[in-house]
Amino acid sequence: MNADAVDMISRADGVATTADLLTVMTRQQLDVAVRRGRLIRVWRGVYSVEQPDLLMRLRALDLLIGGHAVACLHTAAALYGFGVEDTGAVHVLDPGSRLRSGGGLVVHQREGAPLQLVTGRHATSPGWTAVEVARQVRRPRALATLDSALHSGWCSPADLAATIDRHRGRRGIVTVRNLLPLADGRAESAMESEARLVMIDHGLPRPELQHLIRGRHGECWRVDFAWPQVRVAAEYESVDWHAGRAEMLRDKKRFAGVQDVGWIVIPIVVDDVHRHPARLCERIRGHLDRASLAS
Repeated sequence: MNADAVDMISRADGVATTADLLTVMTRQQLDVAVRRGRLIRVWRGVYSVEQPDLLMRLRALDLLIGGHAVACLHTAAALYGFGVEDTGAVHVLDPGSRLRSGGGLVVHQREGAPLQLVTGRHATSPGWTAVEVARQVRRPRALATLDSALHSGWCSPADLAATIDRHRGRRGIVTVRNLLPLADGRAESAMESEARLVMIDHGLPRPELQHLIRGRHGECWRVDFAWPQVRVAAEYESVDWHAGRAEMLRDKKRFAGVQDVGWIVIPIVVDDVHRHPARLCERIRGHLDRASLAS
């Protein structure tokens, strides 16, 4: 790989245009470097020497349009730390320079969208971003987006309510308005949000989120969902949570400790939420009823 090209890209914050690279290498050298994977095309006419992350893809867009790309929707949500719906694409506002959607880029027309700085870049404001995403995704993911926006600290319920009012009449906004009273910033994952919505939709008592349980020897464990009055808890178990032997043993020890102080722990997996929600809620209701009778 041409050392001058590598140095140029390094000095240019990780990306460089074709025109810039051709000042230090030939077209043939550039084509060979791309073919051999030594140069990575971020966008047409913009390259890097490493696999680009989201910020690098946005910097590359800046070079492409000769200005500053403004992140919106899922991309803005990711910058704020509450992205729960990874589309794999970069979403930006139309810069008015004939930038077109395609090849992992989605250009949106959103005149008058409020902007804010995040990670040194302009993006649509947090509340506007959260509501815009929520009104366009499935209802369970809409609640997950609202939960995550609150959890991030970038949004408050009042911010979201005000934005919803400004979006009156737009597609999907009624669903978002109805979900806002259910939103809870204590939720720590999208699947926890989806599981909670299943419980609410099936008429279960609203659980406490991230409830702390004290062990016999001073231990303290946190459970995803809890009904403390009857000592019933539920935990969402992802595949990643059991990624290794140490994690599995730690989880088993935790469950044993919680049960040792008189709690029932109900495991929840993705199929319970997506494929068998009624069966899941019937199981939870049965434990709640039995525990209530026993207390």
